[in-house]
Amino acid sequence: MTQPDVALTDYALALECSIFAFLLRPVKQGSQSLARWFIIFFLSIAVAAAVGGTVHGFYEDPASCGSRKLWPVTLIAIGVTAFAGTNIAATLQFDKKTAIHFARAAVAVFIVYCAVVLFLADSFLIAIVDYLPVVIFLGWVFFQRCRQTHQHAFRNGLIGVFMMLLAAVAQQARLGIHPKYFNHNAVYHLIQAIALLLLFTTARFLNKQNEAI
Repeated sequence: MTQPDVALTDYALALECSIFAFLLRPVKQGSQSLARWFIIFFLSIAVAAAVGGTVHGFYEDPASCGSRKLWPVTLIAIGVTAFAGTNIAATLQFDKKTAIHFARAAVAVFIVYCAVVLFLADSFLIAIVDYLPVVIFLGWVFFQRCRQTHQHAFRNGLIGVFMMLLAAVAQQARLGIHPKYFNHNAVYHLIQAIALLLLFTTARFLNKQNEAI
């Protein structure tokens, strides 16, 4: 394993998000679009982390066949995360008609993003540029809900969003604990794990609210 710190923290992140997705499965039958979007959100992160961990752990060389085939999968999975995040924020903040318009716009952005990743550039920075506006949008929605309802769950979501932004800054600034044993990518995964736990508490709160209706 070439980068065990990065690969193992990636795999831990994949396991965490898979558990979150399982715990958010709807108890009642029927339409629960918000729950489905949260499940897609966490599952797409799980896929991105699992595949990304495999690349970092076993196909470190970007020119290797494994890296060339798997790395775009990681980036596209992150695009799915951004797509799901847009739908979560729009569903929470707007009426159904407006949310549908956001969903259509998100589809167009996702298609363009996939084209860029597959044919133009496959840098992780492209993924950050794609999901950064979504994270800010989601944070704004959580802030509005927190201000209106004073619920701790929305405050947790807002803190989680802030930590996701912090993780992206740390990753791009290459802020690691140790260059060999716990580098900037491993730190990114650690901060993300905490952020996603906070977002899960928000998702679980909303899930329970919807099931009580």
